[in-house]
Amino acid sequence: MRIALIAHDELKDEMVEFVTAHADALGACELVTTGTTGKRIADATGLTVDRQASGPYGGDLQIGAEIADEKIDGVVFLRDPLTAQAHEPDISALLRVCDVKDVPLATNVASADLLVGGLLNEA
Repeated sequence: MRIALIAHDELKDEMVEFVTAHADALGACELVTTGTTGKRIADATGLTVDRQASGPYGGDLQIGAEIADEKIDGVVFLRDPLTAQAHEPDISALLRVCDVKDVPLATNVASADLLVGGLLNEA
């Protein structure tokens, strides 16, 4: 199971908390992340992550390419709908490719809990 993890700046702490809470389950998965989010996750949890470029440098696009190539089973993109900055990843392209490839995408912790639970129960 390969899961992508992306978070806007204001939600990186929430992503670390989410991954920490699900460390046992996510530790059995391959995790692919954008650069800064991945560093924060790895530092906090000790989990191995496949870090792509940071969001402003195209990490979200690299993950999108993996989705298009059917290498990603699910995406957790904790996005900040109120204060996202121009340099942060845009969800539009990821949402589109996830819909085309029928890959689940969670945009908040509640849906991320369901996504991880559902994917890991299916495996």
